[in-house]
Parts: sequence; C-alpha cells; structure tokens
Amino acid sequence: MFLPRFALAVLLAASAPAVAETTTEAPVAEASADHLGEVLQLDALFQVLREEGLAHGDTLAADMFPAGGGADWDAAVSRIYDVARLREAFGVALEQSLGQDPETIAGVTAFFGSELGQRILGLEIEARRAFLDTASEEAARVAADDAAAAKDPRVGQLRRMIEAADLLEMNVAGALSGNLAFMTGMASTGAYGAMPDDQILSDVWGQEDQIRADTSTWLYSYLGLADHPLTEAELDSYIAFWESPAGQRLNAALFAAFDTVFRDVSLELGKAAGIAMQGRDI
Repeated sequence: MFLPRFALAVLLAASAPAVAETTTEAPVAEASADHLGEVLQLDALFQVLREEGLAHGDTLAADMFPAGGGADWDAAVSRIYDVARLREAFGVALEQSLGQDPETIAGVTAFFGSELGQRILGLEIEARRAFLDTASEEAARVAADDAAAAKDPRVGQLRRMIEAADLLEMNVAGALSGNLAFMTGMASTGAYGAMPDDQILSDVWGQEDQIRADTSTWLYSYLGLADHPLTEAELDSYIAFWESPAGQRLNAALFAAFDTVFRDVSLELGKAAGIAMQGRDI
C-alpha cells in the first residue's frame, strides 16, 4: 500500500451497520472490514505519520520563527498530529467511500493480507521512516538518479506504478490543497495583514511547477528504496493490483480521505503558525 508523500496511506475498518442485513454478503464484508486495520499495520503507519508531522513542525519553526517555536508551538503541533484523532477522522472519511463496497474491501484484504502484501507494507513503512533522516533520503535520490542514468528496467516498472495510481498528479493536488489551507489558516489570524483570497490562491498556484518537479523526484527515490528488495515479478504483481478495479477504487478513496483529513491538519498548522508569528498564545 503506497504511502503518498503528503499523507499516509491507510484504510480503516468501516464501522458495522446500525441495522443488520439479512443477506449473506453483509457478515462477510463486516468481518473483512474489522480485519483491515490489522492487515494494513495501522499502528506502525500512524506512528510514522506522527513522526513526520513533528519533524515538519520543527522545520516550520526553524523557517518562520527566528527565536524558535517554543513549548507552546511544540504542544500545538503534537496536538494537531495526535494519532488517535487523525486515525478516527481518516476512518470516517474512508467509511463514507468504502463502507458499502464489500467487493473492494475483499480485494484489498486478499492482496495486502498475503505474504507479499504484508512484506510490501513493511518495506514501505521502513522506507518512509528512513526518509525521516535527511542523509538517507539524499542517498535514495542519488540511487534513483543513477538507476535512471543506467536505464535500469525497474525505473520503467516504477513509472508504470506511478501512472497506474496517478501518484504524481494526486500528490501535486494534495500538496496544493494543503498549502492553500495552510496559508488560509495563517491569513485568518491576521498574519498576512489584509491579503485577499485571490492573492493567496495565486501564490499557491505559482508553486505548482516546483511542487511537481520535487514530487516526481521524491516518488522515484522513495519507491526505488521501498521496492528495491522485490523481484521484478513481485513488483509486477503489485502494479497489477493498483491497475485492478479494487486497486483503483482503493486509490481514489485513499486520496479523497487524505484531502479531507490533511487539509484540516494544514489549516490548523497555519492558524497556529500565524498566532505564533504574532507572539500570541497558541
């Protein structure tokens, strides 16, 4: 299950329906949904998300607050990236998309519950965690550049995966949405003065080309590191899952949930940053 750059790919168990159905399909779907959290290794995934968020908070503090963010900023970032809160909100968003789609839930569980699926999840979590270290991320970028220069056939496989899941455009859209929410949050505190909404929107869209270039580089670096231990046949199987109806449906639901949940995260961060910049209590 690919972990997008600007969020964390997870699928939460859909809650049981309030009224029991009389068909035979409902208990099967319900059981599959209950098992998804374990299958998708949610505890480890959400912990990575929190670590990324705290690191992002440190970066924002260094860039925006010359004197440092201080204890109030650290506490605000920790609250915003609370694992239980994000997990619950993400679960609600995904339940709305997939709660009534037992066929997709079954397909996702079948793939990620397999030995290969579990191994892929572990590799992707570890690669994401490795990217918390700047030196490790840079090493992965160099390896990706070398692979492209050497015309390594695996680069073509990674390109197929990126295209199958529309990873580049989805991540760019998510980044732009998050940046707009962050700047909107800051503006709501008066940090920008009387900046009109259309100027904020223009500033965000002005970042699109750079975000697309950075995201493309990141995707090949991250996927190259995460999927390096897989054989070509195993990687083909993974790509085939994303090309399947279940993979396509899951992918759409994941990115929709990302946009819902992490747009709110960015808005809250923007508000906290705007307040801190003005020396007010967060």
